[in-house]
Amino acid sequence: MTKITDAWFQTGPVCEQAELNMFCFPYAGGAALVFKKWENFLPPTVQVVPVELPGRGARLQEPPFISLPALISELEDAIRPFLGKPFVLFGHSMGAIIAFELARSLRRKHGHEPQALFVAGRRAPQAPDDEPITYDLPKDKFIEELIKLDGTPREVIEHAELMELMIPLLRADFQLVQTYEYLAETPLSCPIVVFGGLQDVETPREKLLPWKELTGSRFVLHMLPGDHFFIRSSQSHLLRLIAHELHDVFALYHLNNARGK
Repeated sequence: MTKITDAWFQTGPVCEQAELNMFCFPYAGGAALVFKKWENFLPPTVQVVPVELPGRGARLQEPPFISLPALISELEDAIRPFLGKPFVLFGHSMGAIIAFELARSLRRKHGHEPQALFVAGRRAPQAPDDEPITYDLPKDKFIEELIKLDGTPREVIEHAELMELMIPLLRADFQLVQTYEYLAETPLSCPIVVFGGLQDVETPREKLLPWKELTGSRFVLHMLPGDHFFIRSSQSHLLRLIAHELHDVFALYHLNNARGK
């Protein structure tokens, strides 16, 4: 297997047994580093490919995107050379919407769909949005919102210099999410697997269930212990569930191949 070396994609050691690429998109303010250890917990037939968005990690000097359509257009061009191998998409929170819209764009423009779409910690995109706009709040009010979300470590919030670096990125990511507009299309034909946090007051189970309307295939919802950032606090549980779901993805993929689909 050829290592994926594009600036967008940060792979670890190449797994020669890999039959499928799993592209992973982070939450607001997150970087590819979030997914660094995931390959240690998933089957060797899966190559975990963390996606490094501009404005963070190895791409810290690049301006972050503030428009989802613009980001999807760039991502679509970047990912196309790697679609010769079956793939799945995973995204948490902001990353869930990126993964969803990328899947729809690839289907619409190139006839490619993932073998499955995994989304976590994000209400279904067609559900009513009653969340306030926060990306343009004054600095002190914006920091208050970050504290409420409980996703930024206290030591970072209390470190003035770190916050000066983080706030522009977080504002950009929040703007990308909060200005997103869902447009109805035919449901995806791939399965959608959704993960939520049992203590996530921002994204309760009832806001996750409508994801089932966006697939003509199998829909699964898993609720895990933890708040919005259960992706960290329940990581081992989450990865066990993903590994189990990937087993079903492989089974369906090989069955379709045997049928000549």
